[in-house]
Order: sequence, then structure tokens, then C-alpha cells
Amino acid sequence: MSLFFLNTIFNDMPEPWQFGFQDSATPGFTGIVTLHNTIGFYLIIISFSVFWLLFSIIYYYNSNKHPIAHKYLTHGTVLELIWTVTPAVILIAIAFPSFRLLYLMDEVISPTLTIKVVGHQWYWSYEYSDFITDSGESIDFDSYMIPDSDLELGQFRLLDVDNKLIVPVDCHIRLIVTGADVIHSYAVPSLGLKLDAVPGRLNQVSFLAERPGTYYGQCSEICGVWHGFMPIVVEAVSSPDFLVWIDSASQ
Repeated sequence: MSLFFLNTIFNDMPEPWQFGFQDSATPGFTGIVTLHNTIGFYLIIISFSVFWLLFSIIYYYNSNKHPIAHKYLTHGTVLELIWTVTPAVILIAIAFPSFRLLYLMDEVISPTLTIKVVGHQWYWSYEYSDFITDSGESIDFDSYMIPDSDLELGQFRLLDVDNKLIVPVDCHIRLIVTGADVIHSYAVPSLGLKLDAVPGRLNQVSFLAERPGTYYGQCSEICGVWHGFMPIVVEAVSSPDFLVWIDSASQ
């Protein structure tokens, strides 16, 4: 029997009681997961070492076994050097890959497509300024959460929207994010996106979707009473399909 489920992507949306990351769809988020796992490895080693030292000291050096401490065991130059130098080396080992990833994610490399994202109370607006409609205006639309009463079979409650953000795969996409009223946060975990939408300020981020799919996110900044009801849906499609969609949206 074929183990088809081993090749199936399940987590482009949050799962109930999910513990851990969603599946990566961009190089940036792959780097984030790798850095997390690397730091987690150091954390496990440090935790076991600290607990082993604490247990050893409590067990072997209690007042019953050592009522009088030897005066030459109260200080140890070599030991103090070890517990000073070792954390410094570990911090350096963590710092270099984290700085490298930070600068790589901040770099905007000749974007193929620029999309403006505006956060409102409580929905998102998108503008494709690189394309224009038949009337000569930019392609823009609003994206609202689909109410429970209007959900169709296969759609997700509190996550699906009426108008998705459509992007092509294998293309550098630049998002320019701002807010219209209060501070929002544009976050899509599978794409490694999380950027504040601040009124009066333009923040930018770039990403490259490596595979077609539909990716779900939500506003991650408390922005009012309906903060939990302004989801984000990004659909990555092939370049021909994207051009077909652009053609239909421009009419």
C-alpha cells in the first residue's frame, strides 16, 4: 500500500491544538525553522547540563556527606573560565546565523510584482499598482472574512475571505504594508510574513512562494473589537494562471 500521506501537505492553515510550525512555502520561513531547530539543540544541551550539575551538587555535596567544605574547593579558576567562555561561544554560534537570516529577509531583490496592503478596521485592502484596469486605474479590492452563514463546503470558519490575494509562484513579491486607522499586523505563517501595518508609515517585505497553494493568516496586532475577524488568505498560482487572473481582474 502506498504511503501517500507522507507526501501530503496538511498545515497551510492552523490546525486545532497545533504545536509547532506550519509547513514552509518560502526560503525565508525555511531559514526561520532551521534557526529555531538549531537554537533548540543548544537549549536542550544547556538544559541537561544545568540540571545534571544541580542534581550532582545537591546529591553529593549536602551537609550530611560534606559537613565541612574544604577551603581549596570554594573557588576554581579553570571552572570559572569554562562557565564564562562556553556561554560566550554558544551566543556567538547563535548570533551569526541569526544575523545572516535577518539581513537576508530584509533584502528586497528586484521584485517582479509590488502589492500595497492596507489594514482597516476590520478588513484588508490590496492594490496591484503594476497593473491597470480598462479604465486606467490600478487593480484594487477589499478582502473581508466570509460570515459563518455564507460558508460553503470546504471553506474554513474565521479563515476564508471573499477576495484572496493572488500571487505567482517562483517570483519575488514585494509587499508595501500600512494601516488606515490603527496599528494592524500582516501575518501569514507559512510564508514567513509578519509585518506591522502602521498608519502614516510604509513598511515593506519581500517573499518568494516556492509552491502553489493557499496560505492562511490573521491580523497579529490587537486592533479593536473585531481584531480576530480579519483573516488573510494568499493563494500562490502558476504564472500563466496569474496572468489569466490579472486579465479578468482588469476588465
